[in-house]
Amino acid sequence: MILDPSADDRLDRAFMALADPVRRRIIARLSRGPATVNELAEPFSITKQAVSKHIQVLEHAGLVTRTRDAQRRPVHLDAAGLEALTAWIDRYRLIHEQRFRNLDALLATHRDSQVAASDAGATAGTAEEATES
Repeated sequence: MILDPSADDRLDRAFMALADPVRRRIIARLSRGPATVNELAEPFSITKQAVSKHIQVLEHAGLVTRTRDAQRRPVHLDAAGLEALTAWIDRYRLIHEQRFRNLDALLATHRDSQVAASDAGATAGTAEEATES
């Protein structure tokens, strides 16, 4: 597998951005639609400047974008940035799901062989009792 250092950098920035609970709440809010800094700042007990800095971190991570709409500068969720994170997570989720399915199959085979051995032992014991009588 060829590793792309710039892709790793983007993933690192995105996960670091999402490590902060304020930024995660901003992302959650933006999932319902675009919002201005003032609208995003409402639920927090921090300054608008602090919210603006959080938005800058999210922009740098490629998770949000800003546009100009007359006097408004709404912030939008960048679906492509989130899709890249989801794809990375899914790749490893699928690998581990396959490993768990393989483990389940192995355990089922082991359990079936133990049941069969137990049944064979019980049948052999019954046959020995019958010959002794």
